[in-house]
Amino acid sequence: MYMDKLYEESETGCCPRFNPEPWNEKEIVFKDKLFVKDQSRSFLHIPVGFGKMMVKNMELIKDADALNPKPLMLSDEGSAWKTNIYIAVSKEVPGAEMTKISGIFLTKVFEGHYKNMQNWMEEMKEYVKLKDKEIKKMYFFYTTCPHCAKVYGKNYTVILAEV
Repeated sequence: MYMDKLYEESETGCCPRFNPEPWNEKEIVFKDKLFVKDQSRSFLHIPVGFGKMMVKNMELIKDADALNPKPLMLSDEGSAWKTNIYIAVSKEVPGAEMTKISGIFLTKVFEGHYKNMQNWMEEMKEYVKLKDKEIKKMYFFYTTCPHCAKVYGKNYTVILAEV
């Protein structure tokens, strides 16, 4: 698969098995964290052409030797028709749109089918409220591809709420 160099030690040869513990109910800080930014078209939040976009970006990232040691890909689900995708990288990637993200984020891990996303978002809002914070923006970290989630028997999603 396209991320073979990064995941040589994974059981699937693709996505590594995700450990939710370091991500669940944590506060993390990004200071100018570097990402390749792209967009995926969506139809009612369902990605269209996502795989093609990912292959293109992963080739650019691999060619620049900029693979991040720990995989992190965020989306911001800005509308029902497009999604901004942010792929963490270790350095600038020629030919790609680059962006930096800074902020304080509360995180929570969810497991299950994506159809539960609305419930997860509500639960995240309550969690942030319990911490006496307000959400500025939410990002979604889909930790494995559908194939790997099936192999591992778990489909984890991390919601990062910028506060």
